[in-house]
Amino acid sequence: MEESTPILVGGGQFTEKEFLPEQAQPPLGIAAEAAKAALVDTGIGETIAAEIDTVVSIRIFPDSTNRPRLQIPFGRAENPPRAVAQRIGANPVNAIYGNVGGNTPQKYINEMAERIAAGEVKTVLLAGSEAIKTAQTAMRNDIMLDWKEEFEGSQEDRGLGEKLMTPHEFAHGVGIPIQTYPLFENAFRHHKGLDIEEHMMQMGSVFENFSRVAAANPYSFYGTARTAAQLATVTKENRFISFPYPKWMNAMDSVNQGAAVIMTSVGKARDLGIDPAKWVFLHGCAEANEKLMVMDRVNYYSAPAIGVNCKHAFAMAGISLDDINYFDFYSCFPSAVELACEELGLAYDDPRGLTVTGGLPFFGGPGNNYSMHAIATMLPKLRTNPRHYGCVTANGGYLSKHATGIYSAKPVEGKWEREKPSAYQGEIDALASPEFIETPNGAATIETYTVCFARGIPEKGIVIGRLADTNQRFIANTPTDIDLLLSMTKSEQIGRSGTVKSVEGMNHFIPA
Repeated sequence: MEESTPILVGGGQFTEKEFLPEQAQPPLGIAAEAAKAALVDTGIGETIAAEIDTVVSIRIFPDSTNRPRLQIPFGRAENPPRAVAQRIGANPVNAIYGNVGGNTPQKYINEMAERIAAGEVKTVLLAGSEAIKTAQTAMRNDIMLDWKEEFEGSQEDRGLGEKLMTPHEFAHGVGIPIQTYPLFENAFRHHKGLDIEEHMMQMGSVFENFSRVAAANPYSFYGTARTAAQLATVTKENRFISFPYPKWMNAMDSVNQGAAVIMTSVGKARDLGIDPAKWVFLHGCAEANEKLMVMDRVNYYSAPAIGVNCKHAFAMAGISLDDINYFDFYSCFPSAVELACEELGLAYDDPRGLTVTGGLPFFGGPGNNYSMHAIATMLPKLRTNPRHYGCVTANGGYLSKHATGIYSAKPVEGKWEREKPSAYQGEIDALASPEFIETPNGAATIETYTVCFARGIPEKGIVIGRLADTNQRFIANTPTDIDLLLSMTKSEQIGRSGTVKSVEGMNHFIPA
């Protein structure tokens, strides 16, 4: 084991469920509370705070594009990484504010591991949080909060990151997660040959196990165990959001949650006197993106970038899927879990389980930072069982950007080194995609679809289709007739024929 080997030495979480808005923590206050727990978890407490030379703050939803649906009027921390640092007594040289994406906790752990191994940085805090529940409660009760904070010092703001949609896609409803993931889900159902009722119960069965894990997790925000039938049955409370997802199958971002981890090198940990029993090693890591625009995807029933990045992470770790003891698959919607399992060849009911937290609909979906909770939850499990391995997959956008980490308390042998993601991204980029047209006209069939609801009432249909004569792909909306929209939730629509017409930049699909 080389002195430069990167390790995780601390992890912490913080959940604020019971609160008065005036007394509740602001978003970066929640991140700092998680960071304080991570300091304690190292075993040397506040001593390590002065050694932190780099703070990475995971981007909060109010600073992210298109989200949340709720605009928060309380001001913001102008320098998020230093807002966290000041609260824990750190004064880092590097203050990084991450870009948008649920993949970013694992992505930045991968980056910081590489920089630690290269000697560029020595001790790193990565922390993220959301206080959306507090904001919603305050706004609902006409309570004005002051979350504006200014801190001196440098900041490296990574910005919003990759473009994930076109204006044309967004105009038709793609680019909003609750309306986009159902497009993958319905395509997956059709590809697997399931009818709608069978598929609803399959999704419910997958997420029943998630809800049970969340119910036993003290950091969960929505920790209620529910059966497959309860999850799959549409009721007034469990209403459709976008078909085929009832409310309880959607990520729940109305939370107050934070998580943080601390990283350093083996040599630095020894110098600081951190007990080797606290050390957890990143044995494998990788990142890969799908073709980022949804209209450019190879198809809507697979996620090849998950398969590619997991393949390279496992190759780096020198182990196989059978060697993993704990999984946490990103779980914003059932399709994210199902497609990951399909890419890895893992059964949905694998006895090892598919989550350690309980997942985004039940544990909570704290913005871009969910996977930091998964990693923080892994640490004590791996320390208790030093020969075990844990695998975390993280997903950003609309099954767009993927990162994987494989962890164990078992030491890494030899020099820690990762393959550059650019070396294998071409495996995805080289895949063939259908030609896309913005102005389709003529006979067509449905490739995938969803029906979007507002308070339980069907509002619009989104169709991705193919022109009959050219096989070009297009996106369109259906008529808003309620009877038509309801019928689209009762019977399979993929393969249904119809006519598409483009008028002033908007496409309209009329089913036959």
